[in-house]
Amino acid sequence: MQAFIDVNVFISSIISFNADKCKTMHFGRKNKEYEYSLDGKALSKVAVEKDLGILISKDLKVSHQCLSAYNEANKVLGIINRTIAYKDKDVMRRLYKSIVRPHVEYCTAAWSLHYKKDKELIERIQHKFTKMITDLNHLPYLERLHQLNLWTLEDRRIRSDLIEVYKMTHFLTRVKFQNFFELDTCSKTRGHSLKLKKSHFNSNLRRHFFTERIINIWNNLDEQTILASSLNSFKNSLNKWKMTRQMGHIWTDV
Repeated sequence: MQAFIDVNVFISSIISFNADKCKTMHFGRKNKEYEYSLDGKALSKVAVEKDLGILISKDLKVSHQCLSAYNEANKVLGIINRTIAYKDKDVMRRLYKSIVRPHVEYCTAAWSLHYKKDKELIERIQHKFTKMITDLNHLPYLERLHQLNLWTLEDRRIRSDLIEVYKMTHFLTRVKFQNFFELDTCSKTRGHSLKLKKSHFNSNLRRHFFTERIINIWNNLDEQTILASSLNSFKNSLNKWKMTRQMGHIWTDV
């Protein structure tokens, strides 16, 4: 009796791949883009493909995902606008937070925006929503947000990143801290005890990756905030910390 079974034979015996549904995406400028086949069928090449609800493009830019998220959120916003006659502030805020905003915030750690045009497109969703409320549509955007107790969507994305770092540094997630960050033990400048070390990179895409874009902001938090006793305490500290530094400005200035 054969003691070992070839892994490929075993997998092929229990999994049947549909060659028509399999595709090839080539990454990198120097990629020679070889052709691949499965069961004798050449696999088609794609520039953009959806994976786990996120559109991934061969250039690793997020504009396609941004446009898709905007369109989905805009559809729901249109339905609310057509079906809700009396747009009460509290009712509209609950509807927006529960069925509109999730479309533009789903998995943003993986596709956070860095191009100005993409940021403005996503923020337009919240502009439209706040304009729909009659009592507020004459006010400036930031004042409308203040009246509704909302943050800009860009601020919320950064807040989400900070929460992820907090969970990683306090072992509140299965994602291992050492796989993404390194503590800056050599820094002689003032700051808190969990400052992150900056890495060197050559590409602009890397600069906007989660592990790079959040370091400066995390390092500028105070000791009391990063050592909060619980996740809820950390969130509350972020709210207070932000309010003391003029809404909407500190995140982009650091």
